Amino acid sequence: MHGFQDLLRGRTFWLVIAVAAAIANLLVATPEILGLTLASFCLIAALASPTAMLVVLLVLAPLRALIATESAIDLPLDIGQILFVLYVGVWLAHRIARRKPVVALHRNIILSAILCVCAVFALGSWTSASQSAWLREWLKWILIAVFVWQITISEHSFWRWLVFALLVAATANALVGLYIFFGGSGADHLAILGRFFRAFGTFGQPNPFAGFMGLMLPLALMGAFVQVSSILSVCRRKQGIHWYSLGLLICFGLSAALISAALLASWSRGAWLGTAVSAAVMVFALPKRATTGFAAALGLAFLIVGLWLGGLLPRSIVNRLTASAEDFLTMEDVRGVDVSPINYAVVERIAHWQAALHMARSNPILGVGLGNYEIVYDRYRLINWKEPLGHAHNFYLNTLAETGVLGLAAYLAFWLVIIIVTWRARAHPDSYARATAIGLLGSWTYLAVHSIFDNLFVNNVFLHIGVLLGILAILYSQLSHKLILD
Repeated sequence: MHGFQDLLRGRTFWLVIAVAAAIANLLVATPEILGLTLASFCLIAALASPTAMLVVLLVLAPLRALIATESAIDLPLDIGQILFVLYVGVWLAHRIARRKPVVALHRNIILSAILCVCAVFALGSWTSASQSAWLREWLKWILIAVFVWQITISEHSFWRWLVFALLVAATANALVGLYIFFGGSGADHLAILGRFFRAFGTFGQPNPFAGFMGLMLPLALMGAFVQVSSILSVCRRKQGIHWYSLGLLICFGLSAALISAALLASWSRGAWLGTAVSAAVMVFALPKRATTGFAAALGLAFLIVGLWLGGLLPRSIVNRLTASAEDFLTMEDVRGVDVSPINYAVVERIAHWQAALHMARSNPILGVGLGNYEIVYDRYRLINWKEPLGHAHNFYLNTLAETGVLGLAAYLAFWLVIIIVTWRARAHPDSYARATAIGLLGSWTYLAVHSIFDNLFVNNVFLHIGVLLGILAILYSQLSHKLILD
């Protein structure tokens, strides 16, 4: 826990608090004040450290959709790209000023796996109808690789702080989402329960917003868990509880509560399902013995089923889940289905799944080109569904359609490697590092489940995924180094 003690004593902790305050100010700030605030914090972060600049990027990058729809200024790059360029510039300047190597290569299985995915996805450039659309999507994976590379060579001492920064970003967006839920700026078509609105944060849509919440929630939960465990251990030894332990428990607990509330307020069924499966996986991974973990996960499953069958879950949530489940299980081909306000969302999603399958059949090996689903949609769409919606609302089918069998196989193999590495990182001797590894396992599980219903690599969330992978690379490197020394 020494890293957290240094965090609380250092200037960078107060920068995180300041950035969170700046995000809260977005609800009432004018464009002029907002621009001045962003410029000021970018300057402060640049002078402080590259890590501080990375925090600013993580907190502000999800503003992409909000700025694109509300800003009168047509920027050449979105805010995530602008901040990424600034971050790389600050990182390079600090490395040169401190006479540290700018190019450093280390054994990194995660970086190697990402580069393999990039190489396979690059093959689809030859079949792409739009090279610019392909390049935009391909560069997302390149930026993820850059993050993993930079973080692993320069952030070994600050990985705990990066976890905290990710949670600051998620908590700030959760506050915006809850503000919308209670009527802050909800749209009529997102009205629920008669007097509330589906939360969408700065994402413009509830489902990707819920995806962001679901990705970060496991880290907040495991952070709170390890602090409770530490405090209980201190109490059993009848030692005094340090103020920073209580402070961290409050921070992690409050973050978990706000993110959970925002995820629920998003009214996203895919997010709810992903969270449930993620929680079960974390419960299974938490004990060191597999049999104990299996029993705990089974107990959690029985508890949820018991609450469901006993009528103890909120009726509105149960109705929403059961209605969609029945539609998904009974519909195979939606071309002859009668569309109603009740089944519209499900039928629309399945219609786009069918369009993606048509693309895959016509281009089975390399697909229609990364990022080209929307470009070629009109050739493969169902007759009554003219709007492409940007993607197939199933990341696996979307990947199959855009990159073919080769691309989907590379993507699945990549995540298999990541899950194996994350599982091994559970053996880390540091309690918080082990809890973080379990939290990352929960995040990957959530991403895998929610990807059945949506694409979460939107609104610059891929930058946050890159940082999560960078943190995993650090934990695995530390564990491997210890094993070598032992």
